[in-house]
Amino acid sequence: MKVVELTAETWALAEGLFSSSKTVEWCFCTWFMQTNAEMKVGDNRAVLRERLGSPIGLLAVDSSGADGSAAGAEAVGWVAVAPRAAYSRLARSKVTAPVSEDISGVWSVTCFYVRRDVRRQGVTSMLLDAAVSYAASAGARVVEGYPIDTAGRSVQAGELYHGRLAMFLDAGFEVVERRGVRRALVRRVLVP
Repeated sequence: MKVVELTAETWALAEGLFSSSKTVEWCFCTWFMQTNAEMKVGDNRAVLRERLGSPIGLLAVDSSGADGSAAGAEAVGWVAVAPRAAYSRLARSKVTAPVSEDISGVWSVTCFYVRRDVRRQGVTSMLLDAAVSYAASAGARVVEGYPIDTAGRSVQAGELYHGRLAMFLDAGFEVVERRGVRRALVRRVLVP
């Protein structure tokens, strides 16, 4: 398993992964990039494709095909990570509202998607670690997330697209603010 950036060269892998779920295929991980009106009207696949060349996210790729060759490589997981300013919807939500007006150098981890047959194998944690490294290498000073607190209750897989709070805490993030009963704004400072 390796993690690669979503680029024009890896676009086909993303299309294959996102097409494996009706919900993800509809959204194409553009929810936080657009307004409600744009989501209803636009072709979300095209919206994501148009952003290639800018930081968008990372793919977890199973690089050995059924025959053991790299020719059968396929994406099995995704994390959306980009500068916070790339996500217009974040500023309009109580859950994701910024803690200060200065968002320069702040990157956001907004979504995860892991194919059902590879869940519970550490892929999401691997993607989060890779997202932090990716943001740091691009000059981020802070990485933030908006996870769900699952402590003491079971949740449906569809509720976990923001990630679990415990996973973020295990990866060195700190809770900045509780946002309701089940949500939190978490941050990992890379450059003080």
